Amino acid sequence: MKAMLFAAGRGTRLAPLTKLHPKCLVTAGGKSLLEHNILKLQGAGVDTLVINTHHFSEQVKTFLRYKDFGLTIHISEESELLGQGGGLLYASKYFQDEKAFFVCNSDIYSELDLSVLLSAHNTSQSLATLAVAKRETSRYLRFDQNNDLCGWENRKTGEKISWSDKSYDIRAFNGIQVMSPKLFDFMDNQGTSFSTIPVYLKAAQAGEKIKAFAMDEAYWVDIGTVEKLEELRQHLS
Repeated sequence: MKAMLFAAGRGTRLAPLTKLHPKCLVTAGGKSLLEHNILKLQGAGVDTLVINTHHFSEQVKTFLRYKDFGLTIHISEESELLGQGGGLLYASKYFQDEKAFFVCNSDIYSELDLSVLLSAHNTSQSLATLAVAKRETSRYLRFDQNNDLCGWENRKTGEKISWSDKSYDIRAFNGIQVMSPKLFDFMDNQGTSFSTIPVYLKAAQAGEKIKAFAMDEAYWVDIGTVEKLEELRQHLS
């Protein structure tokens, strides 16, 4: 099983902790965020991992050289930030022969059972399965009664995208997903730097199944600020 782990971001909201180090090497509970996520993926059966880097890339590579996880790890170094969609496309050569693979953000901590997420993905035979939750945010994905993606909305700007007249529920995307390499077919005309969300919307509009996987009961935190990092440290203590 393979996985993509995003670790390229600058982490500006975590300053001053990220002035001299990459966000993924910030620590909580005696481990870096990167290590927490690698161990989580390893526990779900991942044996080959692709990690994208940019901000303080050499520090990430040094950490991985001296920390033996027993995995095959490839570094996809970006000379400029490509966004999650662009970063995936840039590293796509590693995933072309896979049936499915995990994609996760390194700046989150989650206690979701990834093997259950993978099982749900395999059962539904969808193009992608997104871990989502009912939580407060500014941007939401819309899912119909079958848990299929049917739109998107930005509560801050009022922008909406929808192509279905079915009733729907809104969920926030939690940065954890399983996808098929066929998703790369929907990344044309996106430029070099882009998000995965427009890709999911494009695929769903074309009739592909993009499924929601509710993880409301599992602990999850986005370590985007010093306050959220402290919350995680308190949780792990």
